[in-house]
Amino acid sequence: MPSAITTPDVLPVMSQEALLAFQFSSWYPRFSSLSIKSTVIRPLSQEFVEYLESDGVFIPEGAEYMPGESTLSDDEEDDEEEEPEEERRKFAFPELDEQIRATVSKYGAVFPKLNFSSPRDAAWMLPASSPLKCMSPADVYLVLKSSDFVQHDLSPEHVFEGCETASPAQGITSPTLDYQLELALRKWYPVDQSRELRCFVRQEVLLGISQRDPNYYDFWNEPETQRKVTDAVKDYWESNIKGRWEQTGGDYIFDFLLTRDLSRGHIVDFNPYAPRTDPLLFTYEELHERLLAHTEEPELRVVNSPSHPAATRNAPAHQHNMVPIEALAMSSGRDTQEFAGLWQDEVRRATQEQED
Repeated sequence: MPSAITTPDVLPVMSQEALLAFQFSSWYPRFSSLSIKSTVIRPLSQEFVEYLESDGVFIPEGAEYMPGESTLSDDEEDDEEEEPEEERRKFAFPELDEQIRATVSKYGAVFPKLNFSSPRDAAWMLPASSPLKCMSPADVYLVLKSSDFVQHDLSPEHVFEGCETASPAQGITSPTLDYQLELALRKWYPVDQSRELRCFVRQEVLLGISQRDPNYYDFWNEPETQRKVTDAVKDYWESNIKGRWEQTGGDYIFDFLLTRDLSRGHIVDFNPYAPRTDPLLFTYEELHERLLAHTEEPELRVVNSPSHPAATRNAPAHQHNMVPIEALAMSSGRDTQEFAGLWQDEVRRATQEQED
């Protein structure tokens, strides 16, 4: 009888060990020369986790946050009735403050991420002209505290959700591996989002390349440009990544930023080949079909017209994450300028309460 033919699952079964290969401190030392200059601070204290999990958006003591002046007049502010509030727990991280200041001094400016997640959904908290550009500990705390994305990284239960926890052969449940929260501070620089790509690798085969920013850009419709980019990504992957990362079992996703001439690039991040990573213009089923077809060339997918189903249509990225509950309540009946002033006052008030 012929031997049974087995085919891989649409998504690989991931162990806890394999998942931890994707936390920043695990992959960065191996690929640091190919990525953005970064500093890792670990482990973060349990108190810092409690700060991120606490209610409200406020800055720890000593972080030197100086928000802008309110747009309301003194008379308008005096007319507001102050209601007593429960005393908020105070937090202070002087050692972490100094580490952040030293890194900012080293790089000029930083953007933060935790083990796996960056606070991209909270970029709106800092100037739109310089998204996620952090110049002080206060900036770092503000975007982390305002982000829903980073909440995923705070507990082992969330981090290891969906991972294999038992031996299929013996049915023995393995203990949850040691997990320590970390802060990565990466050198900030302006990024042209039109040149960001997400690349999908399964069983050490480059299956697909997706435009990462859901906006339409004319240049992506040029066949010559598409061929050039596909060749550039494939050559880079074969020369610098393929076969160098045995801990992943050959299943991983990497984010890639092209140079202006679209001929080269560098690694922005690595992500697990798992449902927690957005496949963007692909589905995991489509990528699986390409794997089974033994394709030799990766497929490039882009937003090829303003009417493309994935096109942003003028809506800001992560718009459903952009406004905290406190801000929604505060915004009722106010125009944008008045709301902005009130929100700055709220952050300043919370900061002053911590200092009093």
